[in-house]
Amino acid sequence: MNLAVDVISDVICPWCYIGKKRLEKATAAFDGQQQVRVRWLPFQLNRTMPKEGISRREYRIRKFGSWERSLELDAKVAAVGETEDIHFAFDRIARTPNTVDAHRLIWLADQQGLQDAVVEALFRAYFTEGRDICNRQTLIDVVAEAGLERRLAEAMLNSEEGLDAIREAEGLSRRHRVGGVPFFIINNEITLSGAQHPDAFLAAFREVIDSQ
Repeated sequence: MNLAVDVISDVICPWCYIGKKRLEKATAAFDGQQQVRVRWLPFQLNRTMPKEGISRREYRIRKFGSWERSLELDAKVAAVGETEDIHFAFDRIARTPNTVDAHRLIWLADQQGLQDAVVEALFRAYFTEGRDICNRQTLIDVVAEAGLERRLAEAMLNSEEGLDAIREAEGLSRRHRVGGVPFFIINNEITLSGAQHPDAFLAAFREVIDSQ
């Protein structure tokens, strides 16, 4: 049997990037036993974020009470990231973006068989390169570099496409009472919350297979 993993995430969640790397380790270890299909579904950490985003410093002070506390938390996440070969560069990030358009492009990439590459490119662009993925031209550049046709990306962003997928994912998140991301749904049977270690994914994979 094949395994399907739905990942509910946001591209500005560092733990989602860490969770991606850990899931990849688990699927690589499972390779040869079963095929694992991963699908990325949208979650907006900041649903009321202005379309142009806001200063990251302003956002983090509002959220955590002080810039010093934000830096402390960033350092802890960066240390974990290094163990997964992610080199977080929080000091390069000037703005916290609205992620609706990024999620729409991830949906489009799924239709083109490029979803994983586009998700990886968006995470890398934001977290390690400090690119403003709220800026539409930058966003198009990032996904084009990952292999998505520029004209398709531009056409979709000039339409309403992808918005229904965001609404559908919101409904799924409500049904599973998702309070934070990443959130993993395996074969619609088992759920895991947070950036689990590879062993947790492998145990869940085996549990699904054993239940058949």
